[in-house]
Amino acid sequence: MIVEPTRIPEVKLLRMRCHRDERGFFSETYSRRALAEAGIDRDFVQDNYSFSEARGVIRGLHFQISPFAQDKLVRVVRGAIFDVAVDLRHRSPTFGQHVAQVIRAEDWAQLFIPVGFAHGFCTLEPETEVLYKVSAYYSPAHDRGLCWNDPELGIDWPVEPHEAILSEKDRRHPALAALPVHFHYRSNLVPLRAAP
Repeated sequence: MIVEPTRIPEVKLLRMRCHRDERGFFSETYSRRALAEAGIDRDFVQDNYSFSEARGVIRGLHFQISPFAQDKLVRVVRGAIFDVAVDLRHRSPTFGQHVAQVIRAEDWAQLFIPVGFAHGFCTLEPETEVLYKVSAYYSPAHDRGLCWNDPELGIDWPVEPHEAILSEKDRRHPALAALPVHFHYRSNLVPLRAAP
């Protein structure tokens, strides 16, 4: 596994090795030991799988608050996405800034998104399938969202707003300026948890 930096250090791009021969391929897509050696030692408790029929489907921006705040490990098993993580940690030097990364199934890349970030993606190809691990179970009472196209975020989405395909729920998320403080920044890069 190769770990590549992103513009926000806590968000990490992971490239998994893929061994190919005349039969096809083999890849170890998850190893807790390898992740721990890369500084990502998490207990992932749930796998989520999404299928999007069309290009331009946007899911997000989502996060959960304490005590069900989630780290995420995102990979694409078919198609491609424009994947986004927005820093929501109060007093962080990168608060409100984001990492945007194209992830394609054939690249064997994964994006690690820690607690304290909102996450979302836009499909770049039809029939895209995304699989992601989370470190806390889904809890409707702790589920929150951030407006995907809030101008303050400055995200250059690969789809025009009128062409984006969203759920009604995702259309109603508040802008960054309207969000209460849910997460606090700690400069030592230890795993971040939600504010009490």
